[in-house]
Amino acid sequence: MAQTLPATLLMTALGSGLMGCAQDDAARAALSPPDRAEYLGVDTSLLDDSTVSFLVRMRGARDRADVVAYARCAAAQYALIRGYSFAQHVRTNITRSGNVWEGDGGFVISPDIPQGLRNMDAEVIVDDCREQGIPTV
Repeated sequence: MAQTLPATLLMTALGSGLMGCAQDDAARAALSPPDRAEYLGVDTSLLDDSTVSFLVRMRGARDRADVVAYARCAAAQYALIRGYSFAQHVRTNITRSGNVWEGDGGFVISPDIPQGLRNMDAEVIVDDCREQGIPTV
């Protein structure tokens, strides 16, 4: 039995790793823009020195994630324009009217990595947005 336990643990670990890879592939596929997306613009509102709201509009989004991705791209580029390296996603409120989606995303921009879980390296995000064909500010 002592020999079976390590083999079981090894198989579980390998299986978890493989499932993680599959989840990463699924997540990357979900991040690619929709085929027929029309990005209708970004309105930026500076709420204070480091808090910014981005109102994004798009047509042809598959779901809320496409709208959030558009807002993240705008926030990352804006952070770079302001000379900051990081942004932190606070929230995105999304509405839909017919086939036009609107997202109001709140972000904190920062020269240093902020505490929290929803941090974005602005340069990495902007490069990914360009690669995916998602416009920035």
